[in-house]
Amino acid sequence: MNWLRPLAAGGCRVPFGGQHLAPSCARRAFAAHPQNQVAEGVVKLQQPKAQPRTDEGKKNFILKTPKGTRDYSPKQMAIRERVFNTIISCFKRHGAEVIDTPVFELKETLMGKYGEDSKLIYDLKDQGGELLSLRYDLTVPFARYLAMNKITNIKRYHIAKVYRRDNPAMTRGRYREFYQCDFDIAGHFDPMIPDAECLKIVHEILSMLQLGDFLIKVNDRRILNGVFAVCGIPDSLFHSTCSTVDKLNKATWEDVKNEMVGEKGLSPEAADRIGEYVRLHAGGLGLIEQLVQDPKLSQNKLAREGLGDMKLLFEYLTLFGIADKISFDLSLARGLDYYTGVIYEAVVLQPQNAHREEPANMGSVAGGGRYDELVGMFDPKGRKVPCVGVSIGIERLFSIMEQEVEASKEKIRTTETQVLVATPQKNFLDVKLKLISELWDSGIKAEMLYKKNPKLLNQLQYCEDTGIPLTAIIGEQELKDGVVKLRVVASREEVNIPREKLAEEIRRRLES
Repeated sequence: MNWLRPLAAGGCRVPFGGQHLAPSCARRAFAAHPQNQVAEGVVKLQQPKAQPRTDEGKKNFILKTPKGTRDYSPKQMAIRERVFNTIISCFKRHGAEVIDTPVFELKETLMGKYGEDSKLIYDLKDQGGELLSLRYDLTVPFARYLAMNKITNIKRYHIAKVYRRDNPAMTRGRYREFYQCDFDIAGHFDPMIPDAECLKIVHEILSMLQLGDFLIKVNDRRILNGVFAVCGIPDSLFHSTCSTVDKLNKATWEDVKNEMVGEKGLSPEAADRIGEYVRLHAGGLGLIEQLVQDPKLSQNKLAREGLGDMKLLFEYLTLFGIADKISFDLSLARGLDYYTGVIYEAVVLQPQNAHREEPANMGSVAGGGRYDELVGMFDPKGRKVPCVGVSIGIERLFSIMEQEVEASKEKIRTTETQVLVATPQKNFLDVKLKLISELWDSGIKAEMLYKKNPKLLNQLQYCEDTGIPLTAIIGEQELKDGVVKLRVVASREEVNIPREKLAEEIRRRLES
């Protein structure tokens, strides 16, 4: 439609025929009518008044971490770093490579791998056409990684956070976000050699951390399945029955039996027959021989295979010198569906000691086993890659160590600073900056106070408070003589060192 240009400033464009008013012109025409002015006033009165902004929302905001998570202070992180370094050094000593995988996976990758625990998986809201979930553990992503990259032989470790929508127990090291430290061996090898090495790794780590007495329980899914078979349990109930047996370390036999009968549909007689086996006294080769002689169990092919491998495993553990810390325990089940052979779990026994007033039940601190069919679940052709591995429960280990440190009043250093550059002289900032730069360039971990003219006493006190072992003091005389006064904080011994040899002297003293 053709429009005429305005006749005057602020005038309205009118179409030929004058049929319609432009919007701005229509509003002015409406407002000019007296009745319309009254109506407009009534509408304004009915509208709610704008509320003044207040800080009420800010006052109601609770500043906290999400349920099942926590922050870590520098002191706590120093303890955690000590644990991580111990674990990583052990993994590397056994020849492991390191990998990483995404923190979230396709939902279908994770589902159906964890039995009853699948309900604890965190699902993510769909943002881009893919259904995603936060990883529940590091084992299933590892199996996906092997299948996707067609890897059939690797020894790897992986340290990363995982997520579980569980009921947290913070004082016992049970969180919704936590680290796992995994070591796995994938490939076709002779029976029980890799399995024995995984148990040796658990033994080494727990021994190096000096947490007190511990025990590693072992069992075999094939033996358990054989027990279920001779007790009359149908194959379809093996996994759910296994999950129930796994609760024996936290619940009484009566509670476990009631769940078997009331929730899993087992007959009381079948549950009692299972109880006769899983409540046998844990042991070693003696219990293996007892089960080999069992008239019913010895007729089951899976059970015979499992018992044969268990006997071989104990022979290797004896050669490793760690059999006294290993217990063959038929009540150990580990509820995850992907285990196919040997399974194990480590617990810290926590006897009464000088540092802890009363022992706390921390649960298992490591666990793992053999999963020979998991990789095949992801391979298009179903090709299997046998795997065995162990996961170290870093959070529970840390909780135990944190309690030990608190009880012993041990002073924890939160930095690795080797020397503080100090001066008693005023207007010597440029000299300090040059000296500390020389030390940094030589690979020395050095600090200084961020003041132009700090008092020498305050600088020395800073070393005492933070645990810095050495102080490099430079004043007018030292600058003139080309030396630096090196002070040992603990003994207060002082010695002049030629400036060009300062870094070498610092290293020598710290190494001795």
